[in-house]
Order: sequence, then C-alpha cells, then structure tokens
Amino acid sequence: MLSSSASRLNRAALNTLPASVSGPGYPVEKITTGIVHIGVGGFHRAHQAMYIDTLMREQAAYEWGICGVGLREGDRKMQQILTEQDYLFALTEKHPDNARRHQIIGCMTDFLMAIDNPAAVIGKLADPAVKLVSLTITEGGYNLDPNTGEFVADNPDVQHDLANPQQPRLVFGYLVAALKQRRDAGIAPFTLMSCDNIQHNGDVLKAMLLAYAALSDQALAQWIKQHVAFPNSMVDRITPATVAADIDELAQTGVEDQWPVVCEPFHQWVIEDAFCNERPDFEAAGAQLVPDVTPYEKLKLRMLNASHSMLGLLGSLAGIPTIDACMNEPVLRQVLKQFMLDDVKPTLDAVEGVDVDEYAATLLERFGNPNIKDSLERICSQSSAKIPVFLLPTIQDNLKAGRSVALPALVIAAWCYYSDKHATQAGQALTIVDDMAEQLHACARQTEQDSLAFLQLKTVFANLSQSAAFTEQYTGYLTRLYAGEPVLEIITAL
Repeated sequence: MLSSSASRLNRAALNTLPASVSGPGYPVEKITTGIVHIGVGGFHRAHQAMYIDTLMREQAAYEWGICGVGLREGDRKMQQILTEQDYLFALTEKHPDNARRHQIIGCMTDFLMAIDNPAAVIGKLADPAVKLVSLTITEGGYNLDPNTGEFVADNPDVQHDLANPQQPRLVFGYLVAALKQRRDAGIAPFTLMSCDNIQHNGDVLKAMLLAYAALSDQALAQWIKQHVAFPNSMVDRITPATVAADIDELAQTGVEDQWPVVCEPFHQWVIEDAFCNERPDFEAAGAQLVPDVTPYEKLKLRMLNASHSMLGLLGSLAGIPTIDACMNEPVLRQVLKQFMLDDVKPTLDAVEGVDVDEYAATLLERFGNPNIKDSLERICSQSSAKIPVFLLPTIQDNLKAGRSVALPALVIAAWCYYSDKHATQAGQALTIVDDMAEQLHACARQTEQDSLAFLQLKTVFANLSQSAAFTEQYTGYLTRLYAGEPVLEIITAL
C-alpha cells in the first residue's frame, strides 16, 4: 500500500524530493530529443536511459533526450504512466548488502504510441534533430528465421506493411518510411543501434531491414545499405520485473512512482564505434567504444544469458521461483559453475582485459544477490527466441569439437517437459509466456510416442535432432524426467 505522505512523481515534485532519492540534477525543461528508442521496458530504463541520464548530469548534454516509442498495445500502460509523470521515473539499485540507491531519471522527453498515430512516429523518426534510433524489441522482434537466417517475408504483418507503408505494424515499416522521408528531403540518416541480446545485433538488424526495404524499393534499400550505420552492441544489467513491493518501498521514502524500475548495481555497455551521424559521448557515461564487439557479446550471451535460461528451466521443474533461490540450492550453483567453465569457456574467443574464470565468479555473485528477486517465469519467457541465440551455438560448437553436451541436453529435455506439462515435477502449474507456446506444447506432448518430437521444431532447433551424440543424451534425460526422477537428483549424478 502506498504511503499517504508520498508525493506523485512529476516535474513539480523534483523540488521536494527526500534526501534519500537523488534528483536529475539538471534542468529537465531544457532537454530536446536527439534519440528515439523503440521498445521502452524495464531494461531500457535501467540501462540506456541511465547512461544518457549520467551524461546529462556530467556533461549537460541536453540535446540527447530520449523519445520513447511503443509498437504494441502492451506498451500502453507504460506510456500512460510515464506521460502522467512528465516522463520521469525512479531507478532503484538493489545491493547484496541490502543497501538501496534511488535516483530519478529525467532524460525522457516523450512517449509515442505507434498504433495510435503512425504518422507522428514516422515524423519523429524523420526529424533532423534525431541522430540515433535505438531498439529493445526482444530477440523475437527481428522477424528472423533462425533455421535459415533469412527475413520471414511471408509474415502477415510484413505483407500488411508493404501494402500500407504509412500505417505499418512492425518496426521495419516505421524505419523504412522515416528513412525514405529523410533521403527525399536530403536529411542525413540516423544511426540504428540494436540493444537486444542477439549476437551481432547490429548486423542482424541491418540484414532484416535491408531485406524488408528491398521488397518494396530496391533503390531505397541500396541507399540505406550505403548510408546508414548499424553498430553492434553488448548490453548487460540484470533488471527484474517491477513488483508491488518495489512501488511500496519507494513510496516509503516519500516518492510515488507507479512504475519504477529496479536493477542490480552492475552495468556494462560495449558499443562498436561505427556511427553515420552525431552520437552522444557514451564514454563519458561509462560505456566502452570498441572496434569489434564480437568477443564481448559472445562472452555475455553464452555465459550470462544461457546460464539464466539454464537455471530458469531446471529451476522451474524443481519448483524454485527465482534466480537467487536457485543459487541457494548447492547442486544448481555447482552445475552453473560447471556449465560456464566446462561447456561455455572452451567455445569462447579471447576478450582483451577479461579473465573468463573471474567473469564466471562474478556472475555467480550477481545471480546470488538476494535482493534481485528475478522470477524464473520472466527468465523463461520467450524461450523459443532465447534458446536458439543463447544456448544452441554452444551445443553446436561442442558437438563439432567432440566435447560433451550432457548438461545442455538435460536443459533441452527439461524445456520439453516444461512445454508439455506446463507444470513443475510436483505438479504445480507454471505460466508459459512464449509466442510459440502452442507449437512448443504440440510438439512436446508427442514426446512419449516419439522421443525426438520436440526437436523436430526446426525453426527453434534447426537440425539438432540429426545429431546422434546429442539425441542419445537428450532421450536418456527425457526418459528419466518423464519417469518422475527429480531433476535435482539427475543434476547431482552428472
């Protein structure tokens, strides 16, 4: 329950913030929009917006304000709350020792709902003041066929957008419409920067956008290819979903924010220094600008993101609710360390200045933060988009090298059981959040008749079902899980 003495967060309240909450420290009324961000969620607000806020605090870089864009009806609640709060929100860092750091982020200037006014979004993207467009649209937002690596041109939304270029549904339609306006008006294009957990995320965004543009305007596609930059980037900060207790805790300080964001203290942003327009001084805010982000993103995706998915699926079957609770289970903590050092480490490239063993130890500490109650439901959401990116490349590399794939095979077997039963091994219902939930369930439920049925979903697993080295391990674990052997006991025997 909100404190009766808490003041609703808005610009007027900035002058009366309690001492325990840090204000922006800069005149928010002077900010102008230089960045459009598509897909405003908790992670963007805890990460990219925090970096821009830091830059404004330290460099008075008021020309880099962020205009948010929501593409889906699901973005409406966030848009409404932030609009009511003058686009201000609270960021709470939760430290392992129970310390809290509350600050108000003030760098947002607007939040547009694309489905309400497509022309306004296209117009904002075409504005010459906008130099950078960033995206967090999730791994599934790129319309990529993971089996072929190609753009899915027969997607009904793609076909709609090609027929209705001024009323698009997908991000590609908005970007192409705006870039066309800029080209036709002689305005320099914006840089496009993906901040999603996809290896070579800028390259993927470029390939998908060019494929879409070529379906309607080959000349424009060529112009985009020649003039628009797509730097790859690696982003890292654990940001659990905001819960009612977070809102109440903040209210006890005297600040009422209907949707604050919470996160761990750690943050990292590595960006390729490849821009086609002006850019913020990211280095001054703590980001790393590098010539090639590949080794950094490979390290993070395979170590952190895959580890999250592994704990999410194994822990869910065991009835464990959160990541930190998984880390309190000795067998899961040990198997996570084993996965990072025995399965992932041999597949990694050297990363300058990074000791992989120390990186793994840091992840164990971060995952164990008792104040970051990251739910396994959130971690397992959209696994059909995550597993092909986070885990399958490690499996494929180890198969090629003749190394063991026992632990990843158990993880995929656990995912099959999870997708089939929608329940823990004890029978407690699990909420499945996945765009492919029905397809996953349909394949998984055939497992007892065909042990490889789940792996036949090629859009997720490609040709993994054809690997005897993998399927021998996988089917063995399936038999044990379906026979009722507790997953933690199976892990102990690994």
